[in-house]
Amino acid sequence: MTKGRIVFQIINYTVLILLSVLCLFPLLNILAMSFSSATAVSAGRVSLWPVEFNTYAYSYVIGKRDFWNSLLKSVERVCIGVPFSMLITILVAYPLSKERTQLRLRSFYSWIFFFTMLFSGGLIPGYLLIQNLHLMDTIWALILPMAVPVYNIVLMLNFFRGIPHELEEAALIDGANQFQTCFRIYVPCAKPSIATLTLFCFITHWNSYFDGLIFSNFPESYPLASFLYTVVVQRDMSLLSMEQIRELSLVDDRTIRCAQIFIALIPIMLIYPFAQKYFVKGMTVGSVKG
Repeated sequence: MTKGRIVFQIINYTVLILLSVLCLFPLLNILAMSFSSATAVSAGRVSLWPVEFNTYAYSYVIGKRDFWNSLLKSVERVCIGVPFSMLITILVAYPLSKERTQLRLRSFYSWIFFFTMLFSGGLIPGYLLIQNLHLMDTIWALILPMAVPVYNIVLMLNFFRGIPHELEEAALIDGANQFQTCFRIYVPCAKPSIATLTLFCFITHWNSYFDGLIFSNFPESYPLASFLYTVVVQRDMSLLSMEQIRELSLVDDRTIRCAQIFIALIPIMLIYPFAQKYFVKGMTVGSVKG
C-alpha cells in the first residue's frame, strides 16, 4: 500500500459515505415525518427524528378494509404479471439474439418491437380495446397491456448475445432442442440479468397506478398504488366515512404521503436484499475452456 493508494482510498471512502448520507437523508426525513404530528410537520420542526410521535398517518392509510383489498389486488397482480412478463421476455429475447443465418427475419421482428417503443395506439384506443375484450375490472386488464416489456426484451437480448456460442453448439450436439437450450443453458447463465429485470418488472407492476384508475370502475378493483393515489392525492371524501374524516383532521397531507411512500416501499425493501446478490456479472466466466 503506497501513500498515494492510501490517500485515494480515504478520499474514495469519504466521498462514498457522503453520497450515502445524502441518499439516506431524504428517506429518514420522510420516515420521521410519517411518524410526527400534523402540527409539527406543518411548522417545519421535523428533520431526522419524529416530533410528537404518533401513528395516525399509518392508521388512516391502513385502518380500513379497502386498503387490504387493494393490497391483495396488487399482490395478485405481481404474482401473475411478473412471471408472465418474464416468460414472454425470455421467449422473445432468445430467438432475437440469434444471428441472421439462424433466424432470417430477425431484423424484421426486431424493428416491429422497436416500433412499439416509439409509437403506441394511444390512451383511448387502449381503453376501448380493454372494454371490448370485456376485461374491465379484471386482473388481466392490469397485466396484459404490460405483458411485453420491449425495453426488458432489449436488455435480455443483449445479455443472451454475450453468452458464448460454443455452449449452444455443445448442447445441440448432445441432442438438445431449442427450448432445452434456452431454459437449461441460456437461462441459468442469465441469472444476473433475469434477477435485475424481475426486480424492474416487480417495481413497475407494484408502483403502477394510472392503469388501475382507467381500467377499474369501482374502488374495490383498485390495486394498492391506485387506491393510495385516490384517497391520498385526490383526497376523494366520498370514499371516507365520518369517523375517517375526523381521523383525517389529525394528520397532514405530507404525513399521509410519507406513510404512503413507506408502505409502498416495504415489499421492494424486502425483495431487494435477496435479488441484490445476482446484480453481478459472472456465471459465464470460465464456461468455455480454450
